[in-house]
Amino acid sequence: MTMPAPGIDAPRRGRPPARNEILRGDRLGGLDPADLAARYGTPFHVYDLDVIERQVETLRAALPPIVEIAYAVKANPALAVVAHLGALGLGADVASGGELATARRAGIPAERIVVTGPGKRDAELRDAVAAGVRAITVESPGELDRLEAIASAAGRRVPVLLRASVGMADGLERVRLVGDDGAGKFGMDEPDLRAAARTAARSSHLELLGIHRFGASNVLDASRLAAHVAETVQLARAVAGHAGVELRLVDAGGGLGIPYEPHEESLDVAGFGRRLASLADGWAATPGLRDLRLLLEPGRWLVGAAGAYVARVVDRKRVGEAEVAILDGGVHHLVRPALVGQEHRVRILGASARTARSWPVTIAGPLCSGLDIFAANARLPAPAVGDLVAVLDTGAYGFTESMPLFLSHPIPAEIAIRGGRSALIRPRMEPAEWLDRQLLPAW
Repeated sequence: MTMPAPGIDAPRRGRPPARNEILRGDRLGGLDPADLAARYGTPFHVYDLDVIERQVETLRAALPPIVEIAYAVKANPALAVVAHLGALGLGADVASGGELATARRAGIPAERIVVTGPGKRDAELRDAVAAGVRAITVESPGELDRLEAIASAAGRRVPVLLRASVGMADGLERVRLVGDDGAGKFGMDEPDLRAAARTAARSSHLELLGIHRFGASNVLDASRLAAHVAETVQLARAVAGHAGVELRLVDAGGGLGIPYEPHEESLDVAGFGRRLASLADGWAATPGLRDLRLLLEPGRWLVGAAGAYVARVVDRKRVGEAEVAILDGGVHHLVRPALVGQEHRVRILGASARTARSWPVTIAGPLCSGLDIFAANARLPAPAVGDLVAVLDTGAYGFTESMPLFLSHPIPAEIAIRGGRSALIRPRMEPAEWLDRQLLPAW
Protein backbone atom coordinates (compact mmCIF):
# COMPACT_ATOMS: atom_id res chain seq x y z
CA MET A 1 0.00 0.00 0.00
CA THR A 2 1.46 3.37 -0.94
CA MET A 3 1.75 5.98 1.76
CA PRO A 4 -0.57 8.99 1.46
CA ALA A 5 0.86 12.43 2.10
CA PRO A 6 1.54 13.04 5.81
CA GLY A 7 -0.46 15.57 7.74
CA ILE A 8 -1.99 16.47 11.09
CA ASP A 9 -5.23 14.98 12.34
CA ALA A 10 -7.88 17.10 14.00
CA PRO A 11 -8.30 16.33 17.71
CA ARG A 12 -11.09 14.02 18.82
CA ARG A 13 -12.07 13.31 22.37
CA GLY A 14 -12.35 9.73 23.55
CA ARG A 15 -13.40 8.10 26.79
CA PRO A 16 -10.84 7.97 29.60
CA PRO A 17 -8.74 4.81 29.40
CA ALA A 18 -9.25 1.95 31.82
CA ARG A 19 -5.45 1.70 31.99
CA ASN A 20 -2.74 3.96 30.74
CA GLU A 21 -2.29 2.65 27.21
CA ILE A 22 -2.68 3.79 23.63
CA LEU A 23 -5.85 1.78 22.84
CA ARG A 24 -8.94 3.35 24.38
CA GLY A 25 -12.14 1.77 23.17
CA ASP A 26 -11.57 1.28 19.46
CA ARG A 27 -9.31 4.33 19.07
CA LEU A 28 -5.56 4.79 19.16
CA GLY A 29 -4.63 7.81 21.24
CA GLY A 30 -8.16 9.09 20.72
CA LEU A 31 -7.91 8.86 16.92
CA ASP A 32 -9.70 6.60 14.43
CA PRO A 33 -7.26 3.87 13.27
CA ALA A 34 -8.87 3.92 9.81
CA ASP A 35 -8.01 7.61 9.47
CA LEU A 36 -4.41 6.93 10.50
CA ALA A 37 -4.17 4.08 7.98
CA ALA A 38 -5.60 6.23 5.21
CA ARG A 39 -3.17 9.05 5.95
CA TYR A 40 0.03 7.10 6.58
CA GLY A 41 -0.45 3.69 4.96
CA THR A 42 -0.08 0.28 6.57
CA PRO A 43 1.68 -1.21 8.40
CA PHE A 44 2.74 1.46 10.88
CA HIS A 45 4.02 1.88 14.42
CA VAL A 46 2.25 4.52 16.50
CA TYR A 47 3.09 6.03 19.91
CA ASP A 48 0.89 8.09 22.22
CA LEU A 49 3.13 10.69 23.83
CA ASP A 50 0.41 11.59 26.34
CA VAL A 51 0.53 8.03 27.69
CA ILE A 52 4.31 8.36 28.07
CA GLU A 53 3.93 11.65 29.91
CA ARG A 54 1.43 10.11 32.34
CA GLN A 55 3.85 7.24 32.99
CA VAL A 56 6.60 9.72 33.80
CA GLU A 57 4.30 11.61 36.18
CA THR A 58 3.23 8.38 37.89
CA LEU A 59 6.80 7.18 38.38
CA ARG A 60 8.06 10.52 39.65
CA ALA A 61 5.21 10.76 42.15
CA ALA A 62 6.08 7.31 43.50
CA LEU A 63 9.85 7.68 43.88
CA PRO A 64 11.66 9.39 46.77
CA PRO A 65 13.73 12.53 46.06
CA ILE A 66 17.01 10.59 46.15
CA VAL A 67 16.11 8.87 42.85
CA GLU A 68 16.91 10.24 39.39
CA ILE A 69 15.54 8.80 36.12
CA ALA A 70 17.50 8.21 32.92
CA TYR A 71 15.41 6.83 30.05
CA ALA A 72 16.88 3.66 28.53
CA VAL A 73 17.06 4.76 24.91
CA LYS A 74 17.37 1.18 23.63
CA ALA A 75 13.70 0.63 24.49
CA ASN A 76 12.61 3.08 21.79
CA PRO A 77 15.16 5.39 20.17
CA ALA A 78 12.67 7.25 17.95
CA LEU A 79 13.92 10.85 18.01
CA ALA A 80 10.48 12.29 18.78
CA VAL A 81 10.02 9.91 21.72
CA VAL A 82 13.48 10.64 23.17
CA ALA A 83 12.97 14.40 22.70
CA HIS A 84 9.59 14.23 24.46
CA LEU A 85 11.12 12.45 27.44
CA GLY A 86 14.02 14.89 27.49
CA ALA A 87 11.61 17.82 27.51
CA LEU A 88 9.99 16.25 30.58
CA GLY A 89 13.35 16.53 32.34
CA LEU A 90 14.54 12.93 32.12
CA GLY A 91 18.11 11.95 31.48
CA ALA A 92 19.19 9.23 29.07
CA ASP A 93 20.93 5.89 29.37
CA VAL A 94 22.69 5.28 26.06
CA ALA A 95 24.50 2.12 24.99
CA SER A 96 26.13 3.13 21.70
CA GLY A 97 27.55 6.09 19.86
CA GLY A 98 24.37 6.23 17.80
CA GLU A 99 22.22 6.44 20.93
CA LEU A 100 24.46 9.16 22.33
CA ALA A 101 23.98 11.14 19.10
CA THR A 102 20.22 10.56 19.34
CA ALA A 103 20.04 11.82 22.91
CA ARG A 104 22.10 14.91 22.09
CA ARG A 105 20.03 15.72 18.99
CA ALA A 106 16.90 15.24 21.10
CA GLY A 107 18.15 18.07 23.30
CA ILE A 108 19.09 16.09 26.41
CA PRO A 109 22.01 17.85 28.14
CA ALA A 110 25.21 15.83 28.37
CA GLU A 111 25.21 16.14 32.16
CA ARG A 112 22.01 14.05 32.22
CA ILE A 113 23.43 11.24 30.03
CA VAL A 114 25.08 8.04 31.22
CA VAL A 115 26.93 5.81 28.73
CA THR A 116 26.58 2.08 29.34
CA GLY A 117 26.95 -1.21 27.49
CA PRO A 118 29.71 -3.70 26.69
CA GLY A 119 32.09 -3.47 23.76
CA LYS A 120 32.47 0.30 23.55
CA ARG A 121 34.77 1.25 20.69
CA ASP A 122 37.50 3.83 21.22
CA ALA A 123 35.65 6.27 18.96
CA GLU A 124 32.54 5.92 21.13
CA LEU A 125 34.55 6.51 24.30
CA ARG A 126 36.18 9.59 22.75
CA ASP A 127 32.76 10.98 21.79
CA ALA A 128 31.42 10.41 25.30
CA VAL A 129 34.48 12.10 26.85
CA ALA A 130 34.23 15.05 24.45
CA ALA A 131 30.51 15.45 25.17
CA GLY A 132 31.12 15.67 28.91
CA VAL A 133 28.52 13.07 29.90
CA ARG A 134 27.54 12.55 33.51
CA ALA A 135 29.19 9.15 33.74
CA ILE A 136 30.62 6.33 31.65
CA THR A 137 29.97 2.81 32.90
CA VAL A 138 33.10 0.67 32.63
CA GLU A 139 32.59 -3.04 31.92
CA SER A 140 36.11 -4.46 32.30
CA PRO A 141 39.66 -3.65 33.39
CA GLY A 142 40.68 -3.41 29.74
CA GLU A 143 37.95 -0.86 29.01
CA LEU A 144 39.05 1.10 32.08
CA ASP A 145 42.62 1.26 30.74
CA ARG A 146 41.43 2.42 27.32
CA LEU A 147 39.18 5.07 28.86
CA GLU A 148 41.96 6.37 31.09
CA ALA A 149 44.26 6.74 28.06
CA ILE A 150 41.56 8.56 26.10
CA ALA A 151 40.79 10.86 29.04
CA SER A 152 44.50 11.61 29.47
CA ALA A 153 44.91 12.44 25.78
CA ALA A 154 41.91 14.77 26.00
CA GLY A 155 43.16 16.41 29.18
CA ARG A 156 39.89 15.57 30.94
CA ARG A 157 38.87 13.99 34.24
CA VAL A 158 36.05 11.62 33.38
CA PRO A 159 33.39 10.44 35.87
CA VAL A 160 32.98 6.66 35.83
CA LEU A 161 30.81 3.92 37.26
CA LEU A 162 32.13 0.36 37.49
CA ARG A 163 29.71 -2.29 36.33
CA ALA A 164 29.43 -5.24 38.67
CA SER A 165 28.36 -8.69 37.60
CA VAL A 166 24.75 -9.25 38.66
CA GLY A 167 25.74 -12.15 40.90
CA MET A 168 27.70 -9.89 43.24
CA ALA A 169 26.13 -8.54 46.42
CA ASP A 170 26.31 -8.67 50.22
CA GLY A 171 29.88 -7.48 50.65
CA LEU A 172 31.03 -8.99 47.34
CA GLU A 173 29.63 -12.46 48.08
CA ARG A 174 28.12 -14.37 45.18
CA VAL A 175 24.33 -14.66 45.48
CA ARG A 176 21.51 -15.42 43.08
CA LEU A 177 19.44 -12.43 42.09
CA VAL A 178 16.40 -11.66 39.97
CA GLY A 179 17.92 -12.69 36.65
CA ASP A 180 20.95 -14.09 34.93
CA ASP A 181 23.99 -12.14 33.84
CA GLY A 182 24.28 -13.07 30.18
CA ALA A 183 26.79 -15.85 30.95
CA GLY A 184 29.31 -13.31 32.24
CA LYS A 185 28.94 -10.87 29.35
CA PHE A 186 28.15 -7.90 31.59
CA GLY A 187 30.31 -6.35 34.27
CA MET A 188 33.18 -7.54 36.44
CA ASP A 189 33.53 -10.18 39.13
CA GLU A 190 35.01 -9.60 42.59
CA PRO A 191 38.77 -9.53 41.86
CA ASP A 192 38.45 -7.33 38.77
CA LEU A 193 35.96 -5.00 40.43
CA ARG A 194 38.23 -4.42 43.41
CA ALA A 195 41.28 -3.87 41.19
CA ALA A 196 39.36 -1.52 38.87
CA ALA A 197 38.13 0.49 41.83
CA ARG A 198 41.68 0.96 43.10
CA THR A 199 42.91 1.94 39.63
CA ALA A 200 40.09 4.46 39.11
CA ALA A 201 40.58 5.95 42.58
CA ARG A 202 44.31 6.51 41.95
CA SER A 203 43.89 7.97 38.46
CA SER A 204 44.13 11.71 37.90
CA HIS A 205 41.99 11.31 34.77
CA LEU A 206 39.15 9.23 36.22
CA GLU A 207 36.62 10.15 38.89
CA LEU A 208 35.05 7.09 40.51
CA LEU A 209 31.43 7.87 41.40
CA GLY A 210 30.13 4.42 42.25
CA ILE A 211 28.70 1.22 40.84
CA HIS A 212 26.34 0.19 38.04
CA ARG A 213 24.54 -3.12 38.33
CA PHE A 214 21.56 -4.32 36.29
CA GLY A 215 19.34 -7.08 37.66
CA ALA A 216 16.82 -8.44 35.15
CA SER A 217 14.40 -7.33 32.45
CA ASN A 218 10.64 -6.83 32.70
CA VAL A 219 10.28 -7.50 36.43
CA LEU A 220 6.71 -7.17 37.76
CA ASP A 221 7.52 -7.78 41.43
CA ALA A 222 8.18 -4.55 43.35
CA SER A 223 9.85 -6.37 46.25
CA ARG A 224 12.37 -8.04 43.92
CA LEU A 225 13.24 -4.74 42.30
CA ALA A 226 13.72 -3.09 45.70
CA ALA A 227 15.85 -6.01 46.92
CA HIS A 228 18.09 -5.59 43.88
CA VAL A 229 18.53 -1.89 44.68
CA ALA A 230 19.33 -2.62 48.33
CA GLU A 231 21.92 -5.26 47.39
CA THR A 232 23.49 -2.98 44.79
CA VAL A 233 23.91 -0.13 47.27
CA GLN A 234 25.41 -2.51 49.80
CA LEU A 235 27.88 -3.75 47.19
CA ALA A 236 28.71 -0.19 46.10
CA ARG A 237 29.39 0.85 49.68
CA ALA A 238 31.83 -2.03 50.10
CA VAL A 239 33.65 -1.26 46.85
CA ALA A 240 33.88 2.47 47.59
CA GLY A 241 35.21 1.73 51.07
CA HIS A 242 37.79 -0.67 49.62
CA ALA A 243 38.98 2.01 47.19
CA GLY A 244 38.88 4.77 49.78
CA VAL A 245 36.47 7.02 47.88
CA GLU A 246 33.13 8.61 48.70
CA LEU A 247 30.14 6.82 47.20
CA ARG A 248 28.09 9.38 45.27
CA LEU A 249 26.10 7.53 42.63
CA VAL A 250 24.60 4.06 42.30
CA ASP A 251 23.03 3.05 39.00
CA ALA A 252 20.67 0.14 39.70
CA GLY A 253 19.62 -0.22 36.05
CA GLY A 254 16.07 -0.58 34.87
CA GLY A 255 13.97 -3.71 34.72
CA LEU A 256 10.60 -2.15 35.60
CA GLY A 257 8.18 -4.39 33.73
CA ILE A 258 4.80 -4.25 32.03
CA PRO A 259 2.27 -7.09 31.69
CA TYR A 260 2.04 -8.63 28.23
CA GLU A 261 -0.34 -11.50 28.96
CA PRO A 262 -3.84 -11.46 30.53
CA HIS A 263 -2.81 -13.36 33.67
CA GLU A 264 0.03 -10.94 34.49
CA GLU A 265 -0.49 -8.13 37.00
CA SER A 266 0.97 -4.67 36.59
CA LEU A 267 4.00 -3.62 38.60
CA ASP A 268 3.04 -1.94 41.88
CA VAL A 269 4.99 1.25 41.24
CA ALA A 270 3.67 2.96 44.37
CA GLY A 271 4.79 -0.04 46.44
CA PHE A 272 8.21 0.05 44.78
CA GLY A 273 8.48 3.72 45.65
CA ARG A 274 7.56 3.08 49.29
CA ARG A 275 10.25 0.41 49.54
CA LEU A 276 12.84 2.75 48.07
CA ALA A 277 11.78 5.54 50.44
CA SER A 278 12.31 3.21 53.38
CA LEU A 279 15.75 2.29 52.07
CA ALA A 280 16.61 5.95 51.52
CA ASP A 281 15.74 6.76 55.14
CA GLY A 282 18.24 4.14 56.22
CA TRP A 283 20.93 5.39 53.88
CA ALA A 284 20.49 8.95 55.17
CA ALA A 285 21.47 7.73 58.63
CA THR A 286 24.42 5.62 57.43
CA PRO A 287 27.96 7.06 57.25
CA GLY A 288 29.23 6.95 53.68
CA LEU A 289 25.73 6.90 52.18
CA ARG A 290 24.30 10.25 53.29
CA ASP A 291 25.08 12.02 50.00
CA LEU A 292 24.14 9.08 47.79
CA ARG A 293 22.08 9.56 44.62
CA LEU A 294 20.28 6.58 43.08
CA LEU A 295 19.85 6.34 39.31
CA LEU A 296 17.19 4.18 37.67
CA GLU A 297 17.07 3.48 33.93
CA PRO A 298 13.50 2.50 33.01
CA GLY A 299 12.66 2.07 29.35
CA ARG A 300 9.89 -0.43 28.70
CA TRP A 301 7.75 0.79 31.64
CA LEU A 302 7.74 4.34 30.30
CA VAL A 303 6.99 3.66 26.63
CA GLY A 304 5.80 0.06 26.16
CA ALA A 305 2.05 0.48 26.63
CA ALA A 306 2.14 3.75 24.66
CA GLY A 307 2.76 1.95 21.37
CA ALA A 308 0.89 -0.22 18.91
CA TYR A 309 1.78 -1.91 15.63
CA VAL A 310 -1.06 -1.74 13.11
CA ALA A 311 -1.34 -3.85 9.95
CA ARG A 312 -4.13 -4.65 7.49
CA VAL A 313 -5.68 -8.04 6.72
CA VAL A 314 -4.88 -8.95 3.09
CA ASP A 315 -6.11 -12.54 3.07
CA ARG A 316 -8.35 -14.83 5.14
CA LYS A 317 -8.93 -18.55 5.05
CA ARG A 318 -10.16 -21.43 7.21
CA VAL A 319 -7.74 -24.21 8.14
CA GLY A 320 -9.44 -26.94 10.14
CA GLU A 321 -11.39 -25.29 12.94
CA ALA A 322 -9.36 -22.10 12.91
CA GLU A 323 -9.65 -18.91 10.93
CA VAL A 324 -6.34 -17.62 9.59
CA ALA A 325 -5.82 -13.94 8.81
CA ILE A 326 -2.73 -12.86 6.85
CA LEU A 327 -1.55 -9.29 7.43
CA ASP A 328 0.54 -6.97 5.30
CA GLY A 329 3.09 -6.83 8.14
CA GLY A 330 4.66 -9.40 10.41
CA VAL A 331 7.54 -10.28 12.69
CA HIS A 332 10.04 -8.52 10.42
CA HIS A 333 8.52 -5.34 11.89
CA LEU A 334 7.87 -6.75 15.37
CA VAL A 335 10.15 -9.67 16.15
CA ARG A 336 9.71 -9.76 19.92
CA PRO A 337 6.84 -12.33 20.00
CA ALA A 338 8.94 -14.80 18.00
CA LEU A 339 12.20 -13.88 19.72
CA VAL A 340 11.07 -14.41 23.31
CA GLY A 341 8.14 -16.77 22.68
CA GLN A 342 5.56 -14.46 24.21
CA GLU A 343 2.44 -13.31 22.40
CA HIS A 344 1.35 -9.70 22.71
CA ARG A 345 -2.27 -8.68 23.04
CA VAL A 346 -3.91 -8.51 19.61
CA ARG A 347 -7.06 -6.50 18.86
CA ILE A 348 -9.22 -6.46 15.74
CA LEU A 349 -10.15 -2.89 14.81
CA GLY A 350 -13.20 -2.04 12.74
CA ALA A 351 -16.55 -3.64 11.94
CA SER A 352 -15.46 -7.25 12.48
CA ALA A 353 -14.46 -6.46 16.06
CA ARG A 354 -18.08 -5.66 16.88
CA THR A 355 -19.40 -9.12 16.02
CA ALA A 356 -20.79 -11.01 18.98
CA ARG A 357 -18.94 -14.29 18.44
CA SER A 358 -15.27 -15.11 18.82
CA TRP A 359 -13.46 -17.98 17.14
CA PRO A 360 -10.02 -19.58 17.23
CA VAL A 361 -8.11 -17.16 15.01
CA THR A 362 -4.48 -17.23 13.92
CA ILE A 363 -3.01 -13.83 13.08
CA ALA A 364 0.02 -14.20 10.80
CA GLY A 365 2.23 -12.05 8.64
CA PRO A 366 3.32 -12.25 4.98
CA LEU A 367 6.76 -13.82 5.49
CA CYS A 368 7.87 -17.20 4.19
CA SER A 369 8.56 -18.35 7.74
CA GLY A 370 6.60 -20.39 10.26
CA LEU A 371 7.79 -17.97 12.94
CA ASP A 372 5.72 -15.17 11.44
CA ILE A 373 2.78 -15.55 13.86
CA PHE A 374 1.38 -12.88 16.17
CA ALA A 375 -1.38 -15.02 17.70
CA ALA A 376 -2.09 -18.73 17.30
CA ASN A 377 -5.67 -19.93 17.80
CA ALA A 378 -6.58 -16.90 19.87
CA ARG A 379 -10.24 -16.28 20.72
CA LEU A 380 -11.00 -13.28 18.54
CA PRO A 381 -13.71 -12.03 16.22
CA ALA A 382 -12.74 -13.35 12.78
CA PRO A 383 -11.38 -10.35 10.84
CA ALA A 384 -12.38 -9.64 7.26
CA VAL A 385 -10.05 -8.71 4.44
CA GLY A 386 -9.38 -5.00 4.78
CA ASP A 387 -9.75 -4.90 8.57
CA LEU A 388 -7.02 -3.41 10.71
CA VAL A 389 -5.30 -5.40 13.43
CA ALA A 390 -3.39 -3.83 16.33
CA VAL A 391 -0.63 -5.56 18.25
CA LEU A 392 -0.37 -3.75 21.59
CA ASP A 393 2.42 -2.93 24.04
CA THR A 394 4.92 -2.34 21.24
CA GLY A 395 6.19 1.08 22.29
CA ALA A 396 9.32 -0.68 23.57
CA TYR A 397 11.36 -3.20 21.59
CA GLY A 398 9.06 -2.91 18.59
CA PHE A 399 10.44 -0.97 15.63
CA THR A 400 13.86 -0.76 17.27
CA GLU A 401 14.18 -4.53 17.69
CA SER A 402 12.80 -5.47 14.27
CA MET A 403 14.56 -7.06 11.28
CA PRO A 404 13.05 -4.86 8.57
CA LEU A 405 15.19 -6.00 5.61
CA PHE A 406 14.06 -9.64 5.81
CA LEU A 407 12.16 -10.56 2.61
CA SER A 408 12.36 -6.98 1.30
CA HIS A 409 8.99 -5.64 2.37
CA PRO A 410 8.57 -1.89 2.96
CA ILE A 411 9.77 -0.56 6.32
CA PRO A 412 6.75 0.85 8.18
CA ALA A 413 6.24 4.46 9.13
CA GLU A 414 6.39 5.63 12.73
CA ILE A 415 3.71 8.02 13.96
CA ALA A 416 3.36 10.02 17.17
CA ILE A 417 0.11 11.19 18.75
CA ARG A 418 -0.12 14.04 21.21
CA GLY A 419 -3.17 15.93 22.39
CA GLY A 420 -5.38 14.12 19.91
CA ARG A 421 -3.19 15.07 16.93
CA SER A 422 -0.97 12.79 14.86
CA ALA A 423 2.30 13.48 13.08
CA LEU A 424 4.72 11.44 11.01
CA ILE A 425 8.04 10.99 12.86
CA ARG A 426 9.76 8.49 10.54
CA PRO A 427 8.59 8.00 6.93
CA ARG A 428 7.82 4.68 5.34
CA MET A 429 10.77 3.30 3.34
CA GLU A 430 10.28 1.31 0.15
CA PRO A 431 12.67 -1.51 -0.89
CA ALA A 432 13.93 0.60 -3.79
CA GLU A 433 15.54 2.97 -1.28
CA TRP A 434 17.93 0.35 0.10
CA LEU A 435 18.36 -1.25 -3.31
CA ASP A 436 19.76 2.11 -4.43
CA ARG A 437 22.37 1.91 -1.65
CA GLN A 438 23.74 -1.43 -2.87
CA LEU A 439 26.55 -1.81 -5.40
CA LEU A 440 27.23 -4.22 -8.24
CA PRO A 441 31.01 -4.60 -8.41
CA ALA A 442 32.71 -4.29 -11.79
CA TRP A 443 34.84 -7.43 -11.57
